[in-house]
Parts: sequence; C-alpha cells; structure tokens
Amino acid sequence: MSDQENTVGPVDAGAIQDMVLDSEDVEQFLTKLVIAAGHRMSTGSDEVLCGVTLLRDRVKTTVASNGALAQKMDEVQYAFDDGPCLRAAREGSAQYVPDFTVEERFPEYSRAIAGHGIISALGVPIPLEGEAMAALNFYSPFAEAFCESDIAAAQRFAEEVSVSLRLAVRIARLTESSADMRAAMESRTTIDLAVGVIMGQNRCSQDEAMSILKAASSARNLKVRDVAASVLQSLGQGPGRTHFD
Repeated sequence: MSDQENTVGPVDAGAIQDMVLDSEDVEQFLTKLVIAAGHRMSTGSDEVLCGVTLLRDRVKTTVASNGALAQKMDEVQYAFDDGPCLRAAREGSAQYVPDFTVEERFPEYSRAIAGHGIISALGVPIPLEGEAMAALNFYSPFAEAFCESDIAAAQRFAEEVSVSLRLAVRIARLTESSADMRAAMESRTTIDLAVGVIMGQNRCSQDEAMSILKAASSARNLKVRDVAASVLQSLGQGPGRTHFD
C-alpha cells in the first residue's frame, strides 16, 4: 500500500493495557493482539494475516494468530526453517519481502508461500529477555503491501507488546515445569502402588518387591513405570493417579 493509502495510526498503549485487563489469560490477550495488529495493517476488506512466532529451546511455535490461515502460513515457514519472520526473530531486525515471486534470499520457501497465494510478508522482532526470541508476522496476497510507515508502525506495536509476551514466555516455562513435576509424581505413584501389589502377592519386603519390578523391567526392556502400570492394569486398577485436581 502507498503512504497515501496507509491507515495505520499510532500505537495506543492504553488500548493494549485494556486488552490485558479484559483478557482471561495470556493466550486470549495475544489473540486479541494479533487481530488488532492485522486490522491496523489492513486496508478496506483486504485483511492482512497476522501471527506471533515464539522461538524457544529450538522449538518454533505460533502462540497466537488472527485465523487458521495465518497459522498455516507460519507453519510453511517453519517447515523450511527460514523466512522473513524467523529471520526477524533470530536477527532482531525487521525483514520485509515485497514480492515473493522475485525474492532471492530464500527461493524454495518463496515458491512455497507464493503457491499459497501470499505475495508479500513482513517480520518484525519482538524484544524479549533471555534465550527466547519472537516476531510479529504479517502476510498479504498483494505485492508491496507494506510501506515504510507500515513497517515503522509495526515495530512500535511490537515494542509495546514485548512486556506481555515476556510474561507469556515465563508462564510457558512454569507450565512446562509443572507438567514435568506432575508426570514424575504420577510415575512415582504408579510404581509405589505396583510395589505394594507385589509385596502382597509374594509376601516379600518393599526392597524385594522393587527388585522384582526392576528385574521385570530389564527382562522386558520396558521402563519401570510401564511395568508397574501393567501390574495395576492386570488387576483392573488402571494407572495410579495423584491428587492434584
């Protein structure tokens, strides 16, 4: 779009804060965010696709998008492990492709994304702390869809939302830690219950029951937890459960 056609206004920090307050969780906030960002970069009925890419621990993921098609376009880029959005996140600078049909920086990806009807794209880095990297991604079916003022506005928008995305990264890490701890504790519960069953069946000590379980694990080339689960399932008890809920 030309500078005359550009309708992207200044970033409204107050509106972003309202999104945070009106959202039930970080995921809902980020979804509202990309919908607003896509709308800001669009003209008329030509809605720009928008998503937020997060790179963490060598994993690429779209944490929010303004539609299924936007997420699909991000996934096309992930498949090639290169493109304007991934480079923006990794290099910390805006990456703009005005026309994929003549783009030479990543030819295979360019042909693939153009095959989906996307002709131009813009990746803008979102400042984060630590090892995580992120970018705000925009896709358009038109060539030269984003002008200099669009790019500047997108960069200001990304800076405004960086604080909220930092929070999302922290929450993701805490959630994963909690899930790992839950899995470990459930595994321990299953093993303890199976040991109790073996003790009752064989009239042996706890140490002897654990030795029997480990021997079965080694003989069957299975994890101790899996052998323990099979012991419980043979009694119709199913896997052991912890009391988190």
